Amino acid sequence: MSPTTLPAGPGHGHVTFLGAGPGDPGLLTLRAVEALAKADVLVAGHEVLDVVRTHARSGVAVVNTDADPSGDLASGSAPATGVPQLTVVDGASTTAGVPAVRDAAHLVMEAARGGRRVVRAVSGDPGLDAYAAEEMLACAAAGVPFEVVPGVAAAVGVPAYAGVPLRDAEGADVRFVDARTASDRCWTEVGASDGTLVVTTTLDSVGATAGELVSAGRKPDTPLTVTVAGTTTRQRTWTATLGTIAQTLKQAKVLPAPEGGRLVIAVVGERSATAQREQLSWFESKPLFGWRVLVPRTKEQSASLSDQLRSYGAVPHEVPTIAVEPPRTPQQMERAVKGLVTGRYEWIAFTSVNAVKAVREKFEEYGLDARAFAGIKVAAVGEQTAKALVAFGVKPDLVPSGEQSAAGLLEDWPPYDPVFDPIDRVFLPRADIATETLVAGLIELGWEVDDVTAYRTVRASPPPAETREAIKGGGFDAVLFTSSSTVRNLVGIAGKPHNVTVIACIGPATAKTAEEHGLRVDVMAPEPSVHRLVEALADFGLRRRAAALEAGDPVTRPSERRPGARRRRTTT
Repeated sequence: MSPTTLPAGPGHGHVTFLGAGPGDPGLLTLRAVEALAKADVLVAGHEVLDVVRTHARSGVAVVNTDADPSGDLASGSAPATGVPQLTVVDGASTTAGVPAVRDAAHLVMEAARGGRRVVRAVSGDPGLDAYAAEEMLACAAAGVPFEVVPGVAAAVGVPAYAGVPLRDAEGADVRFVDARTASDRCWTEVGASDGTLVVTTTLDSVGATAGELVSAGRKPDTPLTVTVAGTTTRQRTWTATLGTIAQTLKQAKVLPAPEGGRLVIAVVGERSATAQREQLSWFESKPLFGWRVLVPRTKEQSASLSDQLRSYGAVPHEVPTIAVEPPRTPQQMERAVKGLVTGRYEWIAFTSVNAVKAVREKFEEYGLDARAFAGIKVAAVGEQTAKALVAFGVKPDLVPSGEQSAAGLLEDWPPYDPVFDPIDRVFLPRADIATETLVAGLIELGWEVDDVTAYRTVRASPPPAETREAIKGGGFDAVLFTSSSTVRNLVGIAGKPHNVTVIACIGPATAKTAEEHGLRVDVMAPEPSVHRLVEALADFGLRRRAAALEAGDPVTRPSERRPGARRRRTTT
C-alpha cells in the first residue's frame, strides 16, 4: 500500500479540527478525547502527536506533519511558506522507508472523502494559535463536513501556568499580538495603549520585540514576564522590564534552539500581575518541578506512582529492573487453581500485583473468571494489589490497616478457628524469591499453607546506553527504590547512580541494601508505601527549595549541581 493511500471507511467522512493545547497533555478537553477515540486518521505535528496519540484508538493511521522544521508546532508556530510536508509514521498508511509528501488540506480532504473520520490536531487553539482557517476553508469549498473542537490557547494557558493573571480587579484591557506578523500599525496601536499585552514571539526576538514596544510609546520600565516551554515541565519564566529583558536573558545564559527561534509568551503591562508572580507562580514552584526521577519498575507497575510524581512537577522515567516469567514447573500452580475451584481453600492471599496477574492468566487459560472466588476469602498485601484484584472483579476481604507488607497483613489476619473456619488451608501464590515471613506467620496462627510459585522474577535486560549514562553520570535528579531487589538489579544492569542523585528508599531494609552498594540514602518513607515514598521525596524537594530561597541562591535541580559540571545553559 502506498504511504499516502488511506483506506476508505464506511459512510461519509468528516474532519475535526482539534486544539491540543499549549503542551500539557492534561489540558486536552473531554470533547477532544472523545473525538480522538473515534478517529480513523490522525494528522498532527510531531510535538502535538505526543499529546494526542495516546487517546487515539488502536489501528489509527497517524500522519506526522513537518510543516516548519525551524518552528515550534507544540507552541503554535506559523507554518513555513510553501506546502507543508506530511509523513505517515504508523497505522494503516505506513510503508517502511517511503515518506509521504502531500499538501495537508488535500490529504485531510482525501481521507474524509473516502469515508474516514479525520482529526486534524493542532497546538493551542485552532482559531487563535494554529492558522487552521485555510484548511477549514478548503474543506468548506470542497463540501467536506467539518467541526472545530477548541483548545486552550497558548496565549491564555501559558500565562496561567506562569502565575500571571491577565486581568486585574478593575478588568484591564487585554490585547493579543503575534510579533512575527505584526505590522507597524499594530505596534503603534499597542504602544499607545496602557492595557496588558500578551505577545507571541520567538526567544531570539524578545529583545527586538521589547524595542518595538518602547519605540511605539511604552515606557522602558514597563514590567513584563517571558515564559518559554509553557505548561510543560521544561517551563521557565523571567520577570524584567522592557528595557532590561535582553540583558536579563543574556545573564541567564539562555540560548535559542539551534534549529531556530523557539516560541515564547511575553506578558507586558503595568496592570498585569507580573509584580505578584512570586506569590502566584504555582506551577514552577512545585516541590519537584523539572526533576527527572528514575523509577526502577515497569510502566504497568508504576502507573499511579508516576502520576503522583507528575503532580509534584517531576518527570518520571520508568526502567524495569526485573522481568516476570512463568514457573519452571507449572503443575503446582495448576493443582492449586483446581483446588481453589473445588473448595480446598478458606483463604487466598495475594502479595503482589504480579501474583494477581499470574492467577488471572491461569483462570483465563481454564475459561474461569472472578466468579470462581465465590465462598473464598481474599487478602491483599496493599492498595496496589487490591486495585489489581478489583480490576479482575474481586473485592478483597482483607487489606492491612497499617503497614502494607507481609508483617502488616499478619497483624490483621485472624487465627484459625475450627468452629468458624470449615477449612484450615490458605493458598499463597507468589514469587520464587519471596521471603518466608508470611508463611511462618500464618502457620503460627494455626493455618495450613500451600506456598505456590506463581511466577519467577529474573533480572531485566539493561536499559539503553543513553539511560545507563544518565544514571552513572548524574543525569537523574532522584531514584526511587521500592525494594532491595530494585537496588541490586538496577546497579547490576545499569551501574551505580551518581552521588548527586537523591536516593529515596521505601524502608529500612531497602535503605540498608542501598548503603551496602555504596549509596547515600537521602529520603526514607515513614511507612513502606510507594505513595508515602513519593510524598517523602516531595517534602525533601520542598525543604531544598525553601533553603535555596532563604539563602538567596537560585533554585536548581540536583543534576544541575554535579561536581565538575558547568551550569547547563538553557537551550529551549
